[in-house]
Amino acid sequence: MQIGIDSFAAALLENGTGRTPSGAEAMGQLLDRIALADQVGLDVFGIGEHHKAEFLDSAPAVILAAAAARTQRIRLTSAVTVLSAADPVRVFQEFATLDLISQGRAEMVVGRGSSIEAFPLFGFDLDDYDALFKEKLELLLAIRGEEHLHWKGKFRPALRGQGIYPRPMQPVLPIWLGVGGTPQSFVRAGTLGLPLMVAVIGGDTHRFRPLVDLYREAGQRAGHAPEQLQVGLHSLGYVADTTEEAVEDFYPGYARTFTNRSRERGGPPITRGQFDAQIGPLGALLVGNPEEVAAKILRHGEALGGISRVTFQLDVATLPHAKLLRAIELLGTRVAPLLRP
Repeated sequence: MQIGIDSFAAALLENGTGRTPSGAEAMGQLLDRIALADQVGLDVFGIGEHHKAEFLDSAPAVILAAAAARTQRIRLTSAVTVLSAADPVRVFQEFATLDLISQGRAEMVVGRGSSIEAFPLFGFDLDDYDALFKEKLELLLAIRGEEHLHWKGKFRPALRGQGIYPRPMQPVLPIWLGVGGTPQSFVRAGTLGLPLMVAVIGGDTHRFRPLVDLYREAGQRAGHAPEQLQVGLHSLGYVADTTEEAVEDFYPGYARTFTNRSRERGGPPITRGQFDAQIGPLGALLVGNPEEVAAKILRHGEALGGISRVTFQLDVATLPHAKLLRAIELLGTRVAPLLRP
């Protein structure tokens, strides 16, 4: 099983000071965390895409290219690319370039995006939410397969045999489909034979099993080999030396973040009881000491019928840089060995 981290490049609080670092300082700290993830043997690091003041990840391929210069082995991916509001030609060019810089370590996870700010920013209509993604995913996959492409769609000017460059170092640039809880998205990934990244940020992870089964069934009907139908799990989490420390560190920022999100939607604040349920045996949060977290990942993998990758979203709790570095170290040195053969 591959173990990795996803980040939204949030500007985090400095430990004990309440100070938020500058954008340049926060970006430097993020690159330090990616470098450490590589050093301790983690498999993948992903950068999300948002267009909000509290995040620095509006250009994930640029961040990943900077990380490529400081790393040797770790795979570098988006998490996720909001493909509906992007040009698939430029997306492919950016990640093919990243693949050359990293010498074959680039991937991308594409999705429709759970945040909608990119749509008005780039002039797209939310009423076309699914149609945009369907067409652009089709085009992205076609570009991956053909250097010179003849293609016509609704949302982008036609391609009439132009070459699309550069081509990546890898023969087939890996493209995962990032999904939430929509059955059609699971079926789409299976039909196309794309690896699936399931975002489970709340509730009980085992409840996603029927959707994962839909993915595998659709893939088999489309003639894809079972080993091609990989499933990854993206969860919120944090690892510390002890469970008590992990909970004490993680809960305040988690509660603040999700209370704010709930209030934006007219909902109630997050309670400690809800959090405790989520860090329990069936809950989605991967929070605890290394042995507990590794055991929970194995349970989640079994509940979903097998997973090949798990990625942690560490910075949702606005933890200081020093604590994130320690969590990354523990993931690489104590959690990962328990999950690999």
